[in-house]
Amino acid sequence: MNGQGGAITIALTGQPNVGKSTVFNVLTGLNQYVSNWPGKTCEQRIGSLNHNGLEIQVVDLPGTYSLTANSVEEQIARDYIIQGQPDVVAAVVDAASLERNLYLLAELLSLPSPLVLGLNRLDVAEKQGLHIEAHVLEAALGIPVIPMVASKGQGVRELLEACVLVACNPHEYLPNRPEIRADHKAVMQEISTLISGRVPEPYPKDWVASKLLEGDEEVGRMMQSSLEERWQPVHDILLQHEDAFLAVASGRYEWIGRMVRAAVVRPKPGQVTVTDRLDRYATHPVWGLLILLCALGILFFFTYALGSPLQAWLELNVVQAGAVWVSTLLAAGPDWLVGMLSQGVIAGVGTVLTLLPILVIFFIGLGVLEDLGYMARAAYVMDRFMHPMGLHGKSFLALFLGFGCNVPAVMGTRIIESPKARLLTILVAPLAPCTARLTVVALLSPIFFGPNAWWISLLLIALPMGVLLLMGKGLHEFALGGEHTAFIMELPLYQLPNFKEIGKGVWQRTLDFLQGAGTIILVVSVIMWALSHFPGGEIEESFLAVIGRALAPVGNWMGLDWQMMVALLTSFVRKENTIPTLAVLYGAGQDGASLAQVLGGQLVPAAALAFLAVQVLFVPCVATVAAMVEETKSWRWTMLSVGLLLVISLSVGVGIYQGARLLGVGV
Repeated sequence: MNGQGGAITIALTGQPNVGKSTVFNVLTGLNQYVSNWPGKTCEQRIGSLNHNGLEIQVVDLPGTYSLTANSVEEQIARDYIIQGQPDVVAAVVDAASLERNLYLLAELLSLPSPLVLGLNRLDVAEKQGLHIEAHVLEAALGIPVIPMVASKGQGVRELLEACVLVACNPHEYLPNRPEIRADHKAVMQEISTLISGRVPEPYPKDWVASKLLEGDEEVGRMMQSSLEERWQPVHDILLQHEDAFLAVASGRYEWIGRMVRAAVVRPKPGQVTVTDRLDRYATHPVWGLLILLCALGILFFFTYALGSPLQAWLELNVVQAGAVWVSTLLAAGPDWLVGMLSQGVIAGVGTVLTLLPILVIFFIGLGVLEDLGYMARAAYVMDRFMHPMGLHGKSFLALFLGFGCNVPAVMGTRIIESPKARLLTILVAPLAPCTARLTVVALLSPIFFGPNAWWISLLLIALPMGVLLLMGKGLHEFALGGEHTAFIMELPLYQLPNFKEIGKGVWQRTLDFLQGAGTIILVVSVIMWALSHFPGGEIEESFLAVIGRALAPVGNWMGLDWQMMVALLTSFVRKENTIPTLAVLYGAGQDGASLAQVLGGQLVPAAALAFLAVQVLFVPCVATVAAMVEETKSWRWTMLSVGLLLVISLSVGVGIYQGARLLGVGV
């Protein structure tokens, strides 16, 4: 065993959507933490448990279809199993899609760590008319096979016990491994002979030989460096047998066929399953789109219909009441301390608290859709609409949520497997016009444009969506390499949601937000309060006003005075801050004057349109920035997005105002 003092390590692996995360959660409960793999943006989950005095660490490897290292997930999985040398690998497979899942198992069997197979979702397989004899499959594979229904906790303990038994008795591990097709066995033997003694530890020689025949570029580079002058004969053989990858794959499929024929009894030909019947509509180009709109509409409705009142209640009874309580308690203290605590600290904490109802409800809804098996269908339906930006259907689901709040939009990108697609979706997510931005537009448009406000508002909603497409296309082509990868996605079988597992996922995601993004929100809120308060205690004479006056030349290009620029700056904390900032700076409430009265004559129509256009495109609020940093684990990428939005928003504002001046319209 690798660990000291009776400790073992179990690597949990499997293809996406096989129930691997459920197994991990059942095994480790809340004794787990989430981080990133070293040097990667891919999520790493590690948990621990005590079993009969043994300390067991469970490493949840990323879901992967194979070990060819075409993706970050595949590279992490195979590197950990080879270099990390876990005591045992628990491979979870979906019993209802056994043939496809066994391909990954065929690759895993060639690696040094012993294997235990978790045959999950047997209940779903039975509903599909499949009967799998686990003991027969175990005899055919030569490794322990554990029947499981992880969503109900069935078989998980047995899987753990089998892993412990195998880890403690590795000498008894005698698997039935697949072999290369017969017509290429001599070629593989020749490659093995040439590389013998020069394969870096701890890579198995036969595995390296098969990967060379498959054309694995990473293994090829490794062996070229290791073999040096002996590489040329190997390279010549590989050139003579460029079709060898077919022989390797054929050998695995023949092996899979033998395993399945031995252990699986299939349904009668022509039997139509429930999943087949539902997918006739859920994946249809027209009906599927309508079903998707209904599903997202329901998710959107419940998220904000239930979350917004809770958010308002927290704002009134916790944030505002807390600020009043602090002001009363410290009435005799210095004004700056009272202001920092009531308007900085409590406002920052309040932002985090008021976001929680929306986030939790969103996470629950997302978890239900994922567990039902519908998210894959939604991504399939929307895939063709996202291709211009190099994205796939799952990105649309996250961006759609940005119409309510950009924070769940950013956090919703966790459903996207591709690291590049996930990063790109995060970078453009702030352009989805959230309710806070729309509130500012709804309040100010009638003041500036009167009866024309309705079509101006529609234009301002369409503007960020157009910029989102252009910015996404630009980032895809110039910042992320412009790669167009094939969209390969499994459509899992429909099943009833497991609310216990959904609850664990909601808890973990909420905790991640509080620990990561919440800290940043608090710090930035205090900083923004300090800028708006010091040195004299009045916003008109504060450092923020000084910055606003420094930006006056930029504002002049858009027909805006420094007060308007300060209002933009304060929107960084919360987009709604634009309204109270304008009210304070322009003296609304003095002598009974309303905001509409004091703002009505301040801006010509072209300048007003420029201001609102900048507002809907401006840098995201601090909560969104915090979420972006937390999800990307990178200030560099986050600042790239913020910087681009700053440049784009100001450029659009200048373009609108100067274009109107040039045409002599609205000035």
